[in-house]
Amino acid sequence: MLTQFLPDGIGAGVAALLVVASFFTSALTATFGLGGGIAMLALMGLFVPVAALIPVHGAVQLGSNSGRAWVQRAHVRRDIFLPFAIGSVIGATIGAFVVIQLPDAVMKLVLGLFILAITWTRIPGMERIGRAGLAAASVILSVLSMLLGATGPLLNAVLAQFMAGDRKALVATHAATMTVQHFLKVVVFGIAGFAFASWLPLVAAMIASGYLGTIYGSKLLDRMPQQAFSFWFKVLISVLAIDLARRGLTAML
Repeated sequence: MLTQFLPDGIGAGVAALLVVASFFTSALTATFGLGGGIAMLALMGLFVPVAALIPVHGAVQLGSNSGRAWVQRAHVRRDIFLPFAIGSVIGATIGAFVVIQLPDAVMKLVLGLFILAITWTRIPGMERIGRAGLAAASVILSVLSMLLGATGPLLNAVLAQFMAGDRKALVATHAATMTVQHFLKVVVFGIAGFAFASWLPLVAAMIASGYLGTIYGSKLLDRMPQQAFSFWFKVLISVLAIDLARRGLTAML
């Protein structure tokens, strides 16, 4: 009976697996601010058709990030989020018309190394940048993200420059900013004609499960010492960056 609510090619067992996985990946991201989206993308890639993978993942992540932003709304740094959100819209618009095509392998290698560099070093004067500077940085970041991909880790590494000592603000502000970026992605795919309707029941179930995971992960974040968070945040983002650079380098050889 449940299969009538599922898209073609997705059985009840696979749907149940994705819904359960959404809980754990959302909990991971709510605790550390990253990792869950990439893990979910990798899992969905095993079952979801290629043509539907990115738009459906974007819809799930829109729900996941908006839920996390809501649960952790008290910690969102609005002075950072608003300029970044405005810059993201401008950057996404510019990026849609950018025709520069860099080799995929080069993009992955450059992005991986860049994320590593700004994760383990402090950029002098970043905390003193005003709202106009934040918006300008967001425009550049958004354009680069459309060219290089892997928006989440890149954005996290940049935001950490402003909020290195406040884990709750970092996770919450990242969630709010990613909500804007995933919303723009869903809008673009919708305008392009992707049929979200057949996927809505599964996406809704994954979002609901993910929201519960967000609540659980947020409680873990509350109990985690700042020093432990900073260490594991850097380790996790470094693992993702190294893997990205490795894939780029391997493809170049």
